[in-house]
Amino acid sequence: MAEETTRRARPKKIRRVQISFNVLAQIILVLFLAAMVNSIAFRHYKRWDFSREQKYALSDKTKRFLRTIKGKMHITIFFSPNTPISADVQNLLTEYQYAGKGKIDIEHIDPERNLSRAKEMFDKYKIVSDESLLVIDYEGRNKAVKASEMAEVDQSGMAIGEGPRVVAFKGEQAITSAMMDLVEGKKNILGYVLGHKEPPLSGNSTVSVLKTFIENENIKFQELNLFDVGAIPAELKTVMIIGPQYDFSDREMQLLRDFWNKQGRILALLDPAAKTPKLDAFLNELGVKVNDDRLMVFLRTGIQELALTRDVQAHFLGDSPITKRLADVRALFFGGTSSITLEPDRVRAANIRLEPLIQAEKGYFAETDYNSDDQAKLQADANRNSNAVLTIGAAIEKGGSADERVQVNSSRLVVVSNATFIQDKALTQDQQSLDFISGSVNWLLSREQLIGIAPKIPKPLTFSLDENGLRSLRWMILVLMPLIPAIIGSVVWWQRRV
Repeated sequence: MAEETTRRARPKKIRRVQISFNVLAQIILVLFLAAMVNSIAFRHYKRWDFSREQKYALSDKTKRFLRTIKGKMHITIFFSPNTPISADVQNLLTEYQYAGKGKIDIEHIDPERNLSRAKEMFDKYKIVSDESLLVIDYEGRNKAVKASEMAEVDQSGMAIGEGPRVVAFKGEQAITSAMMDLVEGKKNILGYVLGHKEPPLSGNSTVSVLKTFIENENIKFQELNLFDVGAIPAELKTVMIIGPQYDFSDREMQLLRDFWNKQGRILALLDPAAKTPKLDAFLNELGVKVNDDRLMVFLRTGIQELALTRDVQAHFLGDSPITKRLADVRALFFGGTSSITLEPDRVRAANIRLEPLIQAEKGYFAETDYNSDDQAKLQADANRNSNAVLTIGAAIEKGGSADERVQVNSSRLVVVSNATFIQDKALTQDQQSLDFISGSVNWLLSREQLIGIAPKIPKPLTFSLDENGLRSLRWMILVLMPLIPAIIGSVVWWQRRV
């Protein structure tokens, strides 16, 4: 009996072992299949954006461009956590990574917490702006994209304690445009006019910060002495004139006029203390009269004390693509500043459009007798002229279109009656000046529209109910919703009673 019991128990034990091995093999197989599925899904997956606004969905133009990239592109993000669009930029760059199929690497650096790494990258990319930005690096070329270029922010509510509100998110516009510039590898060349005691670009330069800032936007400076050329080189589409201390010769002025007539672009920052009648006459031909005066204001320093200052506080107008994102922003213009008078009616027949860009704050007056020390006379002039609208910066365009969506070849010029606001000592106090020069240069280079990718405008979710809708909602809330649990409770009670 004992042997027979042993023989019967042995097959049962073998079957248990077989079942255990089968279960173990099944578990291993399931785990292996799960690992394989996850591995394949990690490398080959599809993303869909089912959000109502499609905020981070890339345009077909961007996707086609990303497919053409051959090398690796590295993006370094220098965003502080309190930047309004920080999360939007990170989510958007995730879509770039996915569409780039391994060609885009992203590094996040918090400049407020990771100071050593931030300083290392700032030195590497020569970043001079304290604004949140990202840097795109491709095959040794790099370009910075600032947060202000990626969004239109409404700050009107900050006066009543509300935070800034993003009106339009333009991250894809700015980032894809910067990528295209880097991949193409062609730097825009900006001619820097010398020969009239303008600030030098090298050596002991007073515009080194401006030079570095502009070069970070894929722009290369090229020194231009009009005495040494028979014509402005064809590769120069834009020339910059900063604070000439001596006037241009007749031959130089002819070169500038020829350049202008061939759809040239000019940025002119004038020093009112310098006498440049021929350059002023050229601007006058275009409808901009540079007045022989100085802007001043009396500031109260005590109960009975007034102080006269010639430093001008001005604001940018938001009607131009140059100053659209600087609308109503204030900036200081140090040193002497003269007023300019725009005469659009006089040049309208020549298809020239004038647009004011910068105006002095209320209270300033334009003094023609600016060398006088007679305080009583200056105060009388201030009381008489303090309500005048004083323009110190303007844009000129010949042959263009008033509609920003229509691209037409044209001559363009930006003039400001102050040349010291872009010097290093002024820029350390006033970041807005760099943004204005950047906007001016990009407008002159026809880059104000970027690549035509539409901005994403937040749309609040709203419900509109008519009288019938309100009546139905009232019945649902007051009758239907309480009735359902009452019916369910009654059914349960009846079943238990039965």
